[in-house]
Amino acid sequence: MNLNDQIVIVTGAGQGIGRAAALKLAAAGAHIAAVDINGPAARETAAAVVKLGRRGHAIEADLGSVADIDRMVGETVKTLGRVDTLVNNAGVTRRADIMDLTEADWDRIHRVNAKGVFFCLQRCAREMIPRRSGIIINIASIAGKGFPGTSNAIYAASKGAVISLTKTAAQQLGRHNINVNSVCPGVVMTPLVAEILRVDSEKSGISIAEAEKKFVAGIPLKRANQPEDIADMIVFLASPGARNITGQSFNVDGGLVPD
Repeated sequence: MNLNDQIVIVTGAGQGIGRAAALKLAAAGAHIAAVDINGPAARETAAAVVKLGRRGHAIEADLGSVADIDRMVGETVKTLGRVDTLVNNAGVTRRADIMDLTEADWDRIHRVNAKGVFFCLQRCAREMIPRRSGIIINIASIAGKGFPGTSNAIYAASKGAVISLTKTAAQQLGRHNINVNSVCPGVVMTPLVAEILRVDSEKSGISIAEAEKKFVAGIPLKRANQPEDIADMIVFLASPGARNITGQSFNVDGGLVPD
């Protein structure tokens, strides 16, 4: 899985899956534009990429803003030369029952998880089409496939949108030699999940350790993902070994949602 000198944009690269993906991709030979709404976190990831001997460039951007997305891609091309691969990872959620969700929740979650993912894909495709080459990896979720343990219904809807977008984009961009796939993580031990566990422990009156045990009890392999587990799939989909794979959504979930 040699990615020597690929230029990869990773959104949400400041922590969790995005940071793990950036570092795994760099270890495989890629140069990374590390993008995050948290500028210092993006710079930390870019610095870690440089320590691995690759070029790393940090970009602070709000992935719900089309203007910021355009600036992100333009800056990547100007600094690193082109865009070979997009890891479309940035996302938001909160833990809530369906009857507690609000219009503000809908707007906040879909602004990043659906709108942001689409316009990142479209803007990067504009760079890829003239070169007749590109890879787009959208980070969806098993929530988009009906996983009952999702953080909330609006989040599930946004990730279902990502899965559908992946299929249609693969069909329409295939003629330009652009591969589009998505990864559907299950339970991943990220700061986002840590916050969900904290809320669950408070509501249930149990310890965080007990909340985590309950969280993974239904996983056939009896373990949650680490961010690196998702990053490994991302590296594969970015590699020449996946050159004939497109339009697919791959679960990495320990067997939670059989496909």
